[in-house]
Amino acid sequence: MDSKDRQIIRALQANARMTNQDLAAAVNLSPSPCLRRLRNLEDSGVIRGYSVDVDARAYGLPMTVFIRIRLERHTGSHIQEFEARIRAIDEVLECHLMTGPADYLLRVVVAGLDHYEDFIRNRIHAIGGIASIDTSIVYGTVKKTGVFPALPS
Repeated sequence: MDSKDRQIIRALQANARMTNQDLAAAVNLSPSPCLRRLRNLEDSGVIRGYSVDVDARAYGLPMTVFIRIRLERHTGSHIQEFEARIRAIDEVLECHLMTGPADYLLRVVVAGLDHYEDFIRNRIHAIGGIASIDTSIVYGTVKKTGVFPALPS
């Protein structure tokens, strides 16, 4: 991947709905080579898909929480079970394996505090093998972007 491919990626991260003509103009290529590069990025798996950035509040999920989870045991079977169960929970938008005091960091969206309580009691506690759960509720967002920074030259 070269700097032109990265320009294409950044332009698409900012606006994935742009036409190939607009994309080519944005990255200083003619349309045909731009489309060829785009197809190569898709075929190689660098571009894994396209999605829509939806306002969670307008959708009906106004509460975002970050949950740090520490497991009781770190054997292969316990980790596999936990991760499989987390993957099956729709409210969990992201789950990251972490260094530090928590094993996992989850980004979760729910309709409100009552729904969050239900989520913890009936979805997370039901997994078992969890030593601790620490929650931070988001009350404002300063910055959210899906555009990667440009790499230094």
